[in-house]
Amino acid sequence: MERVKKPEWLKIKLGGGKGYFHTQKLIHDNSLNTICVSGKCPNLGHCWSMGTATFMILGDICTRSCKFCATKSGRPLPLDESEIGKVADSIQKMNLRYCVITSVDRDDLADQGANYWARMINEVKRRNPNTKLEVLIPDFDAKTELLDIVFEAKPDVLSHNMETVKRLTSQIRSRARYDRSLEVQKYAASKGFFTKSGIMLGLGETEEEVIELMHDLRDSGCQLLTIGQYLQPTLKHIPVKEYIHPDQFAKYKTLGLEIGFKFVESGPLVRSSYMAETTFNQIIQ
Repeated sequence: MERVKKPEWLKIKLGGGKGYFHTQKLIHDNSLNTICVSGKCPNLGHCWSMGTATFMILGDICTRSCKFCATKSGRPLPLDESEIGKVADSIQKMNLRYCVITSVDRDDLADQGANYWARMINEVKRRNPNTKLEVLIPDFDAKTELLDIVFEAKPDVLSHNMETVKRLTSQIRSRARYDRSLEVQKYAASKGFFTKSGIMLGLGETEEEVIELMHDLRDSGCQLLTIGQYLQPTLKHIPVKEYIHPDQFAKYKTLGLEIGFKFVESGPLVRSSYMAETTFNQIIQ
């Protein structure tokens, strides 16, 4: 398939400066994983320069193999219990007022990593009582007994990504299901959490399908939405079908707010944790 040429207006900022190298050293010295690196995030340079990063726990090998994601897939290594203390310590050293943690999927574990997630949240909160914590979780197959384990640790924001519209879900997501992700959103909202989700554009979706997805999310109780441009991480991944113009992203933001989301962050380089602290603060205010 012929590759779509990247437009001139899609500019990625490179990292640098004291903040960037401090963040890089802290992550390297503690042998931590971040979705910034694993997911080849285009905002890595910008976020690390600001002294923040999105930690990825439960290892760096995912049991799923989604066609859009650059994270390694295969058979994961055993859990590293020391990771919990290292993440909590790093958040403290980075003096983060707001932190986002995500994870690989661990379908190989009986609890899919739910208890590890709970221990991580509790330890981060114990060492960083003034830090707000957003967790971007897997679907746990929408099993409420597993979700409850994570929820009982009481993160401040509960995020789970839809990734794409209903028609394309089976083509790009591994094992995950559109309706199952909506179940996770609905259950989290019923427990009183600030709920959040993210989607990618440029995979061949139509405007009507995006609007349908926004309605489905909002009807499930989701309050916060991020919309960004899909960027093909390697030649092995699904190619970009279209680069969406910033004007269209602006239109989706307006539509999302009209549909009832409390906040919509929409733009080519927007990602799930992009400007997460700013979003949370604006909602609280």
